[in-house]
Amino acid sequence: MNSGQMTPLQITSYTLTTALGAGTEANWQSLMSRQSALEPCSFDGITDMPAHVGQIKSLDDAALKNQWSRYDCRNNRLAWLALQPDCFIDNVNQAIKKYGSHRVGLFIGTSTSGIHKTEQAYASVDPSTDRLPDWYDYEMTHNVYSVVNFVSRYLGLTGIAASISTACSSSAKVFASAQRAIINGLCDAAIVGGVDTLCATTLYGFNSLQLVAPQACQPSDKNRCGISIGEAGGFALLEPPQESDSPRLLGYGESSDAYHMSSPHPEGRGALQAMKSALYKARLTPQEIQYINLHGTGTVANDAAEAKAICKLFGSTLPCSSTKGWMGHTLGAAGMVEAAISLLCIQYQMIPGTLNTKEIDPDIKACIVLDNQFRQVENVISNSFGFGGSNCSLIFGTP
Repeated sequence: MNSGQMTPLQITSYTLTTALGAGTEANWQSLMSRQSALEPCSFDGITDMPAHVGQIKSLDDAALKNQWSRYDCRNNRLAWLALQPDCFIDNVNQAIKKYGSHRVGLFIGTSTSGIHKTEQAYASVDPSTDRLPDWYDYEMTHNVYSVVNFVSRYLGLTGIAASISTACSSSAKVFASAQRAIINGLCDAAIVGGVDTLCATTLYGFNSLQLVAPQACQPSDKNRCGISIGEAGGFALLEPPQESDSPRLLGYGESSDAYHMSSPHPEGRGALQAMKSALYKARLTPQEIQYINLHGTGTVANDAAEAKAICKLFGSTLPCSSTKGWMGHTLGAAGMVEAAISLLCIQYQMIPGTLNTKEIDPDIKACIVLDNQFRQVENVISNSFGFGGSNCSLIFGTP
């Protein structure tokens, strides 16, 4: 095999939890019925910002207890919640029996991690001592490795484990890291995931950049004006190919264009490079892709740049859509969320139309799908592009 190409990995189990609900079935039914979970922001008492968010409200009452109480923060609560549906833990346990706990790797992407816990701690500082409260534990909550530490212990894993934080491409890059770890003998199978939760720092930060839309986001719409932030968690189990009809990770492509701290290259150079690399590794031509799940944030710059990159590589007839109108831009979890959605599109042979978009920007020449379409879907590209030009494209397909 050419050294630049890769051995596909089988995706034997996956699960997804967003503001739409817990589990792949709940999320798929919302995609089918075109029901958005975005609502006016009231997170943590924030009402002075015109914005819509995709909030998982059950997290407020899902405190981690007993031996897990040191890990209790919004992000780790979501990790626990996201592990429960779709018999995912049972499937992980089978993999542990098959390979051994030390031979199952763990790779999780996150960007906010447990920042909300630190925000709560600073809000509780005793003015007489100027000290953070005794209950605050940075290592087990805010630390970007906290979610990996928690999940590995909760699942009983003892092998290689890593946290990846590259902004909005974090949990797309976990697939690439897992593939490299398996192919280089560091593990025999891998659990990949993405978990990111709402916090004031993120909401006010994006708002300060004038990137938050006052209404639900409208990707590729001529009147789009920004993102809607959401929170989500999801996981997938990757194993070497077996005699099975399970979907595969066929290829990945990564690039770092470093054009600007918060804006993509206007011609989409990094996005184009990532998609080209993914196609090469997957040994596919552009004509063998049936659908692209866009990064599609709803900002003026992102949507235009991504569309230019797509048209250069695929032309203007390949169906594309953004699914962020359902649950928002889930930042470090977006790669995993949209990987799961891509897998569901292959399973159900359906392309979800871009929600909330009414009139496509005439400057966007890519084929933006507005309504759900049932059609043949064998190979899907899922794009995730992060701040600073950290880009990742994944290709999922059938055996």
